[in-house]
Amino acid sequence: MNDFVAQLKSGRSLPLPDLDSARKALDLKAHKVLNPAIRRDKHVSEQIDGVTTTRIEPVARIALPLQELIIGRAVAFLFGNPVAYLANPKDPQEQQVFKHLKHILLQAKTDSLNRRIARNVMSYGECAELWYPVPLNRHSSRGENTTLFTLKCTLLSPTLGDTLYPYYNEVGDMVAFSREYKRVGAPDTYYFETYTAHLHYLFKQVNGQYIPVEGYPKANPIGKIPVIYACQEGHETKGVDGLIERLEHLLSNFADTNDYHASPKIFVKGTIHGWSQKGESGAVIEGDKESSMEYVSWHNAPESVSLEIDTLLRLIYTLTQTPDISFESVRRVGGISGVALKLLFMDAHLKVQYKREIFDEYLARRINVLKAYIAQLHLPLKDACDSLEVQPEITPYSLNSEDEQLDYWLKACGGKPLISHQEAIARAGIAQEPLEATRL
Repeated sequence: MNDFVAQLKSGRSLPLPDLDSARKALDLKAHKVLNPAIRRDKHVSEQIDGVTTTRIEPVARIALPLQELIIGRAVAFLFGNPVAYLANPKDPQEQQVFKHLKHILLQAKTDSLNRRIARNVMSYGECAELWYPVPLNRHSSRGENTTLFTLKCTLLSPTLGDTLYPYYNEVGDMVAFSREYKRVGAPDTYYFETYTAHLHYLFKQVNGQYIPVEGYPKANPIGKIPVIYACQEGHETKGVDGLIERLEHLLSNFADTNDYHASPKIFVKGTIHGWSQKGESGAVIEGDKESSMEYVSWHNAPESVSLEIDTLLRLIYTLTQTPDISFESVRRVGGISGVALKLLFMDAHLKVQYKREIFDEYLARRINVLKAYIAQLHLPLKDACDSLEVQPEITPYSLNSEDEQLDYWLKACGGKPLISHQEAIARAGIAQEPLEATRL
């Protein structure tokens, strides 16, 4: 049986994700700049009353959650708008299937589920969801107990303790999906679960050997693997983690430099006999004829450091196609017209189109799995489930200029009103009685 499990583990198209580097990137506490063994505190020698002592001077350590920001914005642009499901039911049976489908998606809160899946894929390189029926015992009006089913969905992710093993054949089709995990309450026991189009296997590791759990394999009634899987090569910020590390190092060094040199310092030559008091106007400082004093100024301001910091930030945003939507950046754009917004978000929208290579197929497969479950739970609708075509559509998040949209549609309608007077008053939300306001 171990050979069977080993064979299932060998069918991945990509190597297992590097969870260690992904977690270090996302966890601020794991950034090198916060590691005292790498960025060491300074040992400063000082002399007090003729006695030389050494004290520890803590250095500045500035860690930036840029990886979290990059992934958060990418997820928001990808699934900030709900996914639309386009269909054209041709008969009442297909309409019923579409109604069931939308109800399942609503009950599973797939708008939030989509964002969680995208965040896991971008953070750790892969994620999956498993759909399964759960019986509901309800008491009918005639006094009979009827067994109904509801569909549930659970997330499978490396961050939740799952090791995922999709198995692909020679033409790239997934013919089996497995996961290795530990159950709650049994932290020392590994389980290996496998789904194929027709069977559901479960193995338990005992003394280093996998043995089938009693009652398995079970039949898979829907004829499809009930798991939807998505992956990408490496975590989202893999290409800029080094740049972020360098930026944190520069900022920390810059903070140390400011601590030493930001406050004005006075260089004194000779002997000073009297100092002025703090805040004293017209003060006189006495010294011998050889004495002099002057402020130590920072003649070589760190323009090169500032340039490198700005360059690093620009490269990090550019290479990850993350828009800089800070207040300063938006202010520099000028008037926020529809064209300016499109230019500001263009790179993020291009990234959404790239991510659709992963998630268009993912969402379409989810629909197919749910239709297969509907066909089993509602047998008279089986043919309608096969014939109904549903197309998920991802719309990138964007701010819209309402004035420009209204102008566009007014031109399209030849300048005629788009909504009624009463509806306009109701939408304004000012009048308490919109119908009465139309009579004024």
